[in-house]
Amino acid sequence: MNARRSPDMSRINPLATRTESTSGRHIVTQEAFHRVISLERRRSERSRKPFLLMLLDMGDHLPSEATSKSLSQVLAAVMVSTRETDVAGWYKTDCVVGVMFTEIAIEDRGTIVRTMISRLSEILRSNLSLEQLNRVSISFHVFPEDWDHESRKPNNPVFYPDIAKQADQKRTSGALKRAMDVAGSIMALILCAPMFVVIAVAIKATSKGPVFFRQRRIGQHGVPFVFLKFRSMKAGNDASIHKEYVKQLISGKAESHPSNGNGEKVFKLTKDPRITRVGSFLRRTSLDEMPQFINVLRGEMSLVGPRPPLPYEVEHYDYWHRRRVLEAKPGITGLWQVSGRSRVTFDEMVRLDLRYARSWSPWMDVKILLRTPLAVLLGGGAH
Repeated sequence: MNARRSPDMSRINPLATRTESTSGRHIVTQEAFHRVISLERRRSERSRKPFLLMLLDMGDHLPSEATSKSLSQVLAAVMVSTRETDVAGWYKTDCVVGVMFTEIAIEDRGTIVRTMISRLSEILRSNLSLEQLNRVSISFHVFPEDWDHESRKPNNPVFYPDIAKQADQKRTSGALKRAMDVAGSIMALILCAPMFVVIAVAIKATSKGPVFFRQRRIGQHGVPFVFLKFRSMKAGNDASIHKEYVKQLISGKAESHPSNGNGEKVFKLTKDPRITRVGSFLRRTSLDEMPQFINVLRGEMSLVGPRPPLPYEVEHYDYWHRRRVLEAKPGITGLWQVSGRSRVTFDEMVRLDLRYARSWSPWMDVKILLRTPLAVLLGGGAH
């Protein structure tokens, strides 16, 4: 093979529990192998050095004796066909074997795939019956991956076993969060109904266009949805100003601007010519966000979570930024809003979002919700 040699296995997976042993080499457990994938994915997000993951699926429906025998033969074939430094483990116990080729050169990908298919096919044909062979499928997955142009969804969930595991572990607490969202959004919509009418009249009386501003945003797992706000801009405005600023912001090249004449600077457009007079007031007081309670009621957003990005924002995300739309449902308010809002850089905002996703609890949501009114009244970072 023309691939670069992988780093020592102990560096990649010091916590791996060794299980199956074949010719002095070991297949690590499913839990340990998932940990290896997650660790290498995070490393690749920062270093931009790609890795290749091979999955060899034996299928689920063979008789038990045949399964045991064929698995042993498959494991032997995998070990013979790979280098000692390649990490092998169970992607799905007793069903799917995975091999990770790390720190490969992207131009080596085709060579590795062709070599592995040739070696494995020859060995498997020699050791498996036709029925067993027909059940075997081999797939290859390269990370970093491109996201689908239209949906902005990650193309390949095999690289995110840690996020899938977190979702399973939080199933009960997730139901509680959803109950809080439904109850809170219904209560807010009822209490704010008179204010909805006043704001709608003010918008229609001062500028042409609809009351509500509908915009395509990216939700959890990259699923797009229609985001609602009270319209604060002139109808039919050009988004090129904001697109350019977002590009600079994400790359860390954006300049901060004075805010509210108090000497404080924020990373946000503060003199946007597209904003109306009423819209300026709505933004300063965050009243333009009120229709998002409808998004919460629909299940597209939560009361608390990261802000949902625009599709053209996601285009400029670094690989590690993507986790903010994978690990938590977007929210009306969040840790970023009550901790720094537009006063912090984009990278700092993402770190706050990831911190929220990792340490989420119902009590954490309650504390953020209680801190939100003060943050709104102070108006820090709102424009």
